[in-house]
Amino acid sequence: VNNNRISMVPSWIFFLLVVASFATRTSAATFTVRNNCGFTVWPAAIPVGGGTQLNPGWTWTFDAPPGTSGRVWGRSGCSFNGWWGHCDSGDCGGAYSCSLSGQPPATLAEFTIVGGDGHDYYDISVVDGYNLPMDFSCSSGVGLQCRGSGCRDAYLYPTDDSKTHACDGNSNYQVTFCP
Repeated sequence: VNNNRISMVPSWIFFLLVVASFATRTSAATFTVRNNCGFTVWPAAIPVGGGTQLNPGWTWTFDAPPGTSGRVWGRSGCSFNGWWGHCDSGDCGGAYSCSLSGQPPATLAEFTIVGGDGHDYYDISVVDGYNLPMDFSCSSGVGLQCRGSGCRDAYLYPTDDSKTHACDGNSNYQVTFCP
């Protein structure tokens, strides 16, 4: 009986090491969204962040779990009465906290956390229009800039295949409006 217990201990320890290794490779990515504009921006994120109000100089942080694909965008010209209202750009059905994508125009920071090969993927898109200047960066990848509707770092049309960038899994992200 003791021999069985002894032989099970190494298997049990091996199992814990495998689980711990997997857990460290699949942790959530932290997104820090900063408003450097001279006006209030209401950033939104789906499917993980909903939305919030960011006065000039404020930041908003949220986590995206592994396997998540989504987008972050800024809404401008917003007026809310409680949880409902309207935004001039990027509006999501009048909701303060978005559960669906914003209406054009909206500059989009798009992401997929821990893709099939252990990398994250990210890009900026102005396919559906441009509303705010944006920088989007991954802690282990290149920084992307979009300062106008024809920005070179952004997808400009649906079949523009060269604008997605990879970074290491377990990276964190920074989205800055009006950089």
